[in-house]
Amino acid sequence: MNEDNAPTLQLRDMKEDDLPREKLTRLGRAMLTDEELIAIFLRTGLHGCNVLELAAMLKRRAGSLAALGSMEATDINKLCKGIGPAKAATLAAVFELGQRAVKESYATRPMADAATVYQYLAGELRYEEQENLIALLLDSRHCLMKQVPLYRGTLTRLIIHPRDVFREAIRYNASSLIVVHNHPSGNPVPSKADENFTKEIVEAGKLLRVPVLDHVIIGCPSDNRPKPYYSFRENSSAVFS
Repeated sequence: MNEDNAPTLQLRDMKEDDLPREKLTRLGRAMLTDEELIAIFLRTGLHGCNVLELAAMLKRRAGSLAALGSMEATDINKLCKGIGPAKAATLAAVFELGQRAVKESYATRPMADAATVYQYLAGELRYEEQENLIALLLDSRHCLMKQVPLYRGTLTRLIIHPRDVFREAIRYNASSLIVVHNHPSGNPVPSKADENFTKEIVEAGKLLRVPVLDHVIIGCPSDNRPKPYYSFRENSSAVFS
């Protein structure tokens, strides 16, 4: 099970204070590595693979901690033979709670810019395999009133009419809104269709007096681009004037 052919560290050979749960109690959760935190929820390893090695293997096979955190239990279960539905369900539940806690913290914070929007939705959208279109309905202070899922498309196509974007905004008496969708490729650079759609919904918002503050495309971090998201307001401000 040790993919790197490195000597297997036996937990029984570790000092008690260095075991993940004991270390967390002694030093606080921030002092644990990703693998140590994951190991606490896994509780046990597999034959020939202790729990810390199993945690490291799951993270490595997922590609990153963020990617692992976006997976459903059935996807985690497929990462490693023998992981079992109980361990997979536990991890999926833990990551979901973490994401909900982060999103809850934004309930009273204005959606002031695209970076805030990305921080709010990245955990939910950046590793999605299909395009998802979401409207963030905002009050007069630009604080979030409601997150409305509008459409879940195919890998390459997302079809939505402007009226579908504003139906819920009018229902909830939103003062403004931000439209967000993800690119499954991880590259947030907009397509021509994205540009045309943005122009349509911005103009519709002006007519309905429910302004669209931005259209943000969620991508994935990469050394090849400065930001893991694209903001039409930041890059095409003339559209919003």
